[in-house]
Amino acid sequence: MRVVAVGGGHGTAVTLRALKSLGDDVTGVVSVADDGGSTGRLRAMLNVAAVGDLRKCLVALADPENPLTASFEHRFSVGELAGHAVGNLLLVGLLDATGDLEESVAALAQVMGVRGAIVPASCEGVVLVAATEEGPARGQTTVARASGIRRIAVEPANAAAPIAAVEAIERAEQVVIGPGSLYTSVLAACVVPGITQAIAGTRATRVYVANLRPEVPETSGASLGDHVNALHVHGLRPDLVIVDSSSPFAHDPCDAPTLVADVAGANGLVHDVQKLARVLDSTRRTKGSA
Repeated sequence: MRVVAVGGGHGTAVTLRALKSLGDDVTGVVSVADDGGSTGRLRAMLNVAAVGDLRKCLVALADPENPLTASFEHRFSVGELAGHAVGNLLLVGLLDATGDLEESVAALAQVMGVRGAIVPASCEGVVLVAATEEGPARGQTTVARASGIRRIAVEPANAAAPIAAVEAIERAEQVVIGPGSLYTSVLAACVVPGITQAIAGTRATRVYVANLRPEVPETSGASLGDHVNALHVHGLRPDLVIVDSSSPFAHDPCDAPTLVADVAGANGLVHDVQKLARVLDSTRRTKGSA
C-alpha cells in the first residue's frame, strides 16, 4: 500500500516505524521549520534548512543494522560540538556542499538503507509564524511557547514543496497526519502551500492521529474538536481521526469520524509503534470489507 506520513519530530518518526512494520511503500514528508537545539544553532550559524526532524525520520525508515543508522542519533558531549547530533552534522555538511536539501536527504537515505523515502516539506528552510491572541509570534520555539494560537503559516509564503512530496501525496492510498505538536510539528509541515493543496486534492484516505494530550502552552485547554477545527482552518479535512483510549481527548466530540483505540506506549507519553501499526492496518481491512 502506498502511504505518506506528514509532520515532523518524534511523532511522525513513530508513524513511519509503524507503517514500515506493515511493509508499506512509505514516504515521509517532513517539516523543516525547527529552530531549537542543535538544529537551531546550525541554522543560525550556516543559514541552512532545519534538519533535526529529517534526521529522526531517516532513522525511522533506515536499516537498523547499518552502522551509520546506529550512530546517526549520537550526540557529542564536549567542546564546540556539544549537543550536536551526528546526523544533523552530516545533513548540514551535505547541504553545504550540494546546495540541495532534497538531494542531501536522498543521498543519506541511500547509504543508510532507508526503506521508502524521506522528503522535506519544502525545498528550502522556512520560518514558522503564528497569529495568536497576544499578537504575532515568529519562529518555531517562540510559537511553541505561545498560547491562543489562531493560525500559522510559513515564511517565505510562497515556499515551494518538492515535486516528489506532492506526487507521493497525490499517488497515495492513505495519508497519515501526525501525531505530534499540533502547530509546531504537524501543521508546520502541512501549511507549506503545495503540501496543503496536495492533501486537499488527494484521493487517499486522510487519517489524523491525535496527540495523546494537550501541550502546555501551545494547545492548553484545547479539546479534540479544537484540534480538528484547527486542521479545518488550515485547509485539511481528515476522513478519520484516531484517538488513544486513555487520552483526555477520548470522549471529546469532533467534526470527523473518530476511532478510539489503545495506541499509547506504556508511559503514556508517546504512541506505541506496534499498537499504532495494528490500528492503522485494521482501518484498512474494515474499509475494504465495507
